[in-house]
Amino acid sequence: MQGRADPQREILDVESVAGHLLPAGGVFAFLAAHRHDLFPEVMFADLFKPGGRPSVPAEVIASVIVLQTLHGLSDSETVEAVTFDLRWKAACGLAVSARAFHPTTLTYWRRRLANSDRPNRIFDAVRQVIAETGVLAGKTRRALDSTVLDDAVATQDTVTQLVAAIRRVGREVPGASEVIAEHCWAHDYAQPGKPRIAWDDTAARGQLVDVLVGDAHRLLGHLPDVELGAKAAEAVALLALVAGQDVEPAEGSDGTDGRWQIARAVAPDRVISTVDPQARHAHKTRSRRQDGYKAHLVVEPDTGIITDTALTAAAGPENSDAAAGIDLLAQATEGERFEVLADSAYGTGDALAALADAGHLAVIKPWPLRPAVEGGFTLDDFTIVEPDGDRAGSVSCPNEVTRPITATRTVTFGAACRGCGLRARCTTAARGKKLTLHPHQALQRGHRVRAQDPDFQTVYRRHRPMVERSIAWLVAGGNRRLLFRGTRFNDLWLHHRVAGLNLRRLLNVGLTRTAGVWVMA
Repeated sequence: MQGRADPQREILDVESVAGHLLPAGGVFAFLAAHRHDLFPEVMFADLFKPGGRPSVPAEVIASVIVLQTLHGLSDSETVEAVTFDLRWKAACGLAVSARAFHPTTLTYWRRRLANSDRPNRIFDAVRQVIAETGVLAGKTRRALDSTVLDDAVATQDTVTQLVAAIRRVGREVPGASEVIAEHCWAHDYAQPGKPRIAWDDTAARGQLVDVLVGDAHRLLGHLPDVELGAKAAEAVALLALVAGQDVEPAEGSDGTDGRWQIARAVAPDRVISTVDPQARHAHKTRSRRQDGYKAHLVVEPDTGIITDTALTAAAGPENSDAAAGIDLLAQATEGERFEVLADSAYGTGDALAALADAGHLAVIKPWPLRPAVEGGFTLDDFTIVEPDGDRAGSVSCPNEVTRPITATRTVTFGAACRGCGLRARCTTAARGKKLTLHPHQALQRGHRVRAQDPDFQTVYRRHRPMVERSIAWLVAGGNRRLLFRGTRFNDLWLHHRVAGLNLRRLLNVGLTRTAGVWVMA
């Protein structure tokens, strides 16, 4: 059942005895005075059923969660802070002699929040304060950006993943351990650790991968034909994925003789750990690779307040900056219209079209055009007439040769490129120049033209960099590394951390409560 805070203060209540020592305008002093206003009991009532042992009061645990994510502490470190740090006791309304709860209480609350219909209610409570103060009134710009957050587990190589996945099937699937004993002989899967080979021997590593993949296939092929529970089915699916993502048929093999080698290319959506199957490789830049998840942000650039956020896998087209960012913006703006600032990762045709349809003005660095020949012509050097009703579309090249746009939006110059004096600047293709036009190419071209306007560049250079400040706050204090496995709990952590950051930012610019109303002093 839901616990309730006692409105009567104890004799040794820290806020009563030493509350005046808390720095004014800080998060500790704010929670000491207003935690019951920010986190009322009714806000968490749906998490509990009548009867049973009372929980820790909601206003206490919500305050602890905000402080924990704001300071980047583990559960055990948080419990120590609640026990021995008077600032935390004051913020939570505890007496000097009060004992803290067990660290598993935080796990319990996270699970209840994550499984509820409103997992981000703490974030929403702070967002409601933002709305009530009017601090963003008249702020007509929003900036989009993302950052990669490191996962909480070690990235595993192919051998480790195969061994771990086979062991997991042996544990989770009924009858699988017997199949492993009978049909899998590349390694003793009952023993801990990796197989013993000369790891600096390329041929030995390749042979090991070959026999491990064979074990995986034999295990999958001989499993009992029974209906599997959720955990067992997940284990089988993960083994099938791991056994195929990093390998290809061995040289000279047609793929049917059971001979395998490590693939020369990395799978685009590669699982990097059987411990956290949702973590992925991420390339925020060409030169820097990280493993983990991606945090997407919508920021009001002048105040640095994060108006919405989401955590996704770090790979996959649905999780790209443009796709995830535009979806998040739609949720955060609720029909309002803004100047939207972002770097070129958000300058796709689909993103520009979505912004235009929603009535936003895109102040986004244009998606770069790359010529087929270094220093040669780009798409903007071609004259494009889009189809319009009965009028056919066409494209004219820099040498004034015109070709039609097909139904699939391709344009083929082919034989017209033979003997063309401009060919060396246009294409290296033996069959001549061929274009594939994006459905929104006209919108993209118009955007590239508008981006040359000095006013556009002034707004972009003045306001777009401010989002980096908010990202710096997000990852400060070691908070680039996540503490949990999977998207759901890490997204919950992200929303709680952003709630703490927004609350601290509001206090820095004058948040107070007067006559029961949140206002800016």
